[in-house]
Amino acid sequence: MLIDSIQHQRLIGILKSFPLKQRYSKADLFINDLKLGSTGDVEMYYSPHNEYINSSAKVMLVGITPGWQQMEIAFRTAIQALKRHATYETACQEAKFAARMAGVMRTNVIQMLQDIGLHQFLNVPHVEALFDPECTLLHTTSLIRYPILVKQQNYTGHQPAITQNNFLYEAVLGSFLPEWNQLNESLVIPLGKSVEAVLRQLLDEKRIQGKRILWGFPHPSGANGYRLKQFQQNKADMQRRLSNLHTTAPTYEKQ
Repeated sequence: MLIDSIQHQRLIGILKSFPLKQRYSKADLFINDLKLGSTGDVEMYYSPHNEYINSSAKVMLVGITPGWQQMEIAFRTAIQALKRHATYETACQEAKFAARMAGVMRTNVIQMLQDIGLHQFLNVPHVEALFDPECTLLHTTSLIRYPILVKQQNYTGHQPAITQNNFLYEAVLGSFLPEWNQLNESLVIPLGKSVEAVLRQLLDEKRIQGKRILWGFPHPSGANGYRLKQFQQNKADMQRRLSNLHTTAPTYEKQ
C-alpha cells in the first residue's frame, strides 16, 4: 500500500495538529484519522519514518512491520521537526534515523552484522557506523511499510502469516516491491524466518531475484529466544556468502 498525494496532505495536517509531547500514548496515535485500512482483527496505521527511502544504500535490512516503539519515536521526531517548520520530507528522514531498529534490536543487529563481517564487506570501521545519519550505505525498511496491529497488539509475522492474508500480502506488493526495485543493487538482509518466507514466495512468483539476498539472519528482537542458536547455525554460511559477493560501496567517511 502506498499513500497518494491527497492522503499525504491530510496526514501532514494531522501531524502538524498534534501538540508537542515528551512521549505519545497508544490512545494518541491509534486513532481513526491515522488508520489506513483493516480487515477482521488486522489493522494498519500510518507512521512517517518508512516514507523516507535511501536510494543510494548498499545494504537493505528488511523487517516485518514497524512496532509500537518505532512508531512512537517516529511520530515524536516528525512532529518536532514539523513544529520547527521542516519540510515533510525532512521530518520523515529525521524520523527514520531516530526510529530505525530502535532499542535492543539495534544493539543485537549491530553485534550480529559485525560478527559476520559486514563492516569488512562495506569497508567501514564498524557496523555501528552504518547507523550514523551521515552514512548513506544503509537502508532499513519493512515488508509492510506501516504498523500492523492484530487484535490491538504488535504484529509478529504470524497468525495470520503474510503469505496467507490478502490484505497483508497486497501491502507487501504495494510498498515493498517498489523499494526493492529502487534499490536494485543493494545487499538484502531479511530479518528472520517470517521475512524470508515472504521473499521466497516473491521469488517463486518471479517478482524478485534472489542473487542479492543473505539468507539465514535471525530476527534481532530480544523476544526471539532462538536468535543466538539460529545465528550460530547460519553464521559460517552467511560469511561465505558475503565473501563471494562484491560491492561498489565507498569507504565510509564522515562529512
